[in-house]
Amino acid sequence: MYYRLGIDVGGTNTDCAILDENLHCIGKIKSPTMADVSQGIDEAIKKILQVTQISTDKINAVMLGTTHCTNAIVQRKDLSKVGIIRLAKPATTAVAPMVGWPEDLAAKMSAQSAIVAGGYEYNGNLIAEIDETEIRSVCQQMKGQVEAVAVVGVFSPVNKEQEIKVAAIVREELNVPVTLSSEIGSIGLLERENASILNAALTQTIKQMINGLRQALHNNNLSADVFICQNDGTLMDLEKALQYPVLTIGCGPTNSIRGAAHLSKQENALVVDVGGTTTDIGVLKNSFPRESSLATIIGGIRTNFRMPDVLSIGLGGGTIIHLEEELRVGPDSLGYRILEESRSFGGTVLCATDIAIANQAEHPVTGATAQTLDPELIRRSKEKIKELVEDAIDQMKTDSNEIPVILVGGGSIILPTEMNGVSEVIIPENYDAANAIGAALGEVSGEVNSVYSLEDQSQEEVVAMAIKEAREEAIAAGAIEDDLKTIFVEVIPIAYLPKQAANIKVKVAGKLQLGTA
Repeated sequence: MYYRLGIDVGGTNTDCAILDENLHCIGKIKSPTMADVSQGIDEAIKKILQVTQISTDKINAVMLGTTHCTNAIVQRKDLSKVGIIRLAKPATTAVAPMVGWPEDLAAKMSAQSAIVAGGYEYNGNLIAEIDETEIRSVCQQMKGQVEAVAVVGVFSPVNKEQEIKVAAIVREELNVPVTLSSEIGSIGLLERENASILNAALTQTIKQMINGLRQALHNNNLSADVFICQNDGTLMDLEKALQYPVLTIGCGPTNSIRGAAHLSKQENALVVDVGGTTTDIGVLKNSFPRESSLATIIGGIRTNFRMPDVLSIGLGGGTIIHLEEELRVGPDSLGYRILEESRSFGGTVLCATDIAIANQAEHPVTGATAQTLDPELIRRSKEKIKELVEDAIDQMKTDSNEIPVILVGGGSIILPTEMNGVSEVIIPENYDAANAIGAALGEVSGEVNSVYSLEDQSQEEVVAMAIKEAREEAIAAGAIEDDLKTIFVEVIPIAYLPKQAANIKVKVAGKLQLGTA
């Protein structure tokens, strides 16, 4: 029997769960997240090994989900200095790269940019050939000034040949990591460029995090295969993570959504993940998180790479109940201070957890003491909490039909088990470790998001091509071929182009092929 270890590093806690070969959870723990992420992971691994008493040679895979890259952008720290080469002249020269970026973030990256000859039309026709001499000249100007480079071509999702050629020259001249925009975002030049710049800026961040993870595993005598969680609910190996760190942004909510699907055996539902400070609501579609169809704002920057469709509201276990002229719930929270300042833990501040366990002889919160509170205060507080979550659920629903809701997260005890617009509320076993369990599930995906011309081939033919390409990508990433299934196919006609074309999105996923430890 071999096991897999799932780790989810959040802002407050680092969660760990160990699953057996049948994906049953046999042990879980919560450990405080530390400023030194590797030290926090080290401590969490020690705890889970103590709890389960499993020999480290029986663990053949470790999966990590982390907010490290998100925090680097939000906190403006540990970012690489980026060079930007846009293949566009003579088109798209009016707007320079990074226009509209927050000044403090742009300053941290000390970016060097150049717009050079190149790019394609929507149908793959050339705008201009690349000029190798021009590219090498730009690289010489950037030498010693940049730690990573983003190469961005006009309509490169249609044809990435020029980006590949320029990347080879950049590596030869500068010997730094290179991000190709065609592998990060979809059509929409500026948003794709922004996502690519962020990816390049995170190359040092992800390298430090992976080195810290390796050290933590070494300290605990673990020599398993290691994977990093992506924000679509699947995994990537360390080599891919080093190339595409931006794909880890948003993986926390997706881990919880995937864990909720596994624990509840539901394929289509809403997942409500309640933490100490916020509640994240996501949509489970065919056992995977629904992707957002809107442009994503990350750290004040508009991007267009895939992100889960998640709504966050200021409601959690530590949300403060204000007793003023009119009772008010949040949005401020005690967060990790709940163990010191809430009434149930000996403090003086009334919070949502106090309301949830008040007047009970037995309650599910270890170390807490249920408070005796006015029943009318409890009723009014619970009513306000119910209104907040029902309103958020309505925002995430696509129609008025009732839908199942899966409650996960340690703070989910604050929510009612009956809500308007909800067919049933499901609280699965191990609900409080859904994020770490989701990380450990171990599926890998292949994805295509590109523009196809429909002039000389039918829509069915290009969709079949896209599915084949996505399957090949998933198999190359380590998926078991016989287990692959198509998660979604989306065809979006592009009406503003003079000839027939469509943006086709395809995703397939399957179980990860694991060897023995």
